Amino acid sequence: MDKLSIMGVRIDNKSMDEVLQTVEYKLSKGEKYIIYTPNTEIIMMCQNDAEFLNYMNKSDINIPDGIGLVYASKIKNHPLKGKVAGFDLSMKLLELAEKKSLKLYAVGGKPGVAEDALKNIHDKYPNINIAGSHHGYFKGAHLGQGGHEEELKVVEEINKQEPDILFVGFGAKKQEQWIEYNKDKINAKIIIGNGGTIDVLAGNVKRAPDLYVKLGLEWFYRLIKEPNRISRQIVLPVFMLKVIFGNKNIVEEIKYGG
Repeated sequence: MDKLSIMGVRIDNKSMDEVLQTVEYKLSKGEKYIIYTPNTEIIMMCQNDAEFLNYMNKSDINIPDGIGLVYASKIKNHPLKGKVAGFDLSMKLLELAEKKSLKLYAVGGKPGVAEDALKNIHDKYPNINIAGSHHGYFKGAHLGQGGHEEELKVVEEINKQEPDILFVGFGAKKQEQWIEYNKDKINAKIIIGNGGTIDVLAGNVKRAPDLYVKLGLEWFYRLIKEPNRISRQIVLPVFMLKVIFGNKNIVEEIKYGG
């Protein structure tokens, strides 16, 4: 079983090691590889947004970034191999970049955030070739203004550097929308929409302690730290109720294509 559909969103049933093996292969061949990181919140967003659902299913791989997806797959008897968190994969990509002296570019966040993130990355991984960064406050496809001159300049800047790895952190839907619009224009190999990873790397957001991560309670930790997230987090129990009481097709194996 290579792929699942969870409420219509394709989820690739790959372990972290398998994802990294594919990444290394794509890098060796110089092939573009687009990675999205759907979690339960994104799955629920897609239920009321056909455009977002379409974007999500156009990636090369969708990793299961959430313990809720793993639980759902087990409840419906199509078990995933395990959670592959977008943040953890991003860290593994940095380790790979350090090992192979790869070029990294980051786009997203408030002015200065991506720059701070790359400074911290350079301190920890000195062999990574820092190709550059750009904030996310420019007019472009992520704001419904695809092809704007500000966006063209950002894409041109990225292409001049020819990064091996491109971090795109605009947040859910905006980053996927931007990647989908620009993927054929961008001269980068591994492109990952990794949400708040840039903020964490910049030191602006603290990731949940290991205990919360191991228990699958990262969402709870974030809720404690940011109570205003309650309006977003309420979709998590709704997701599980839909899985438990919904029909078997809520989670199903994709046998052909997808």
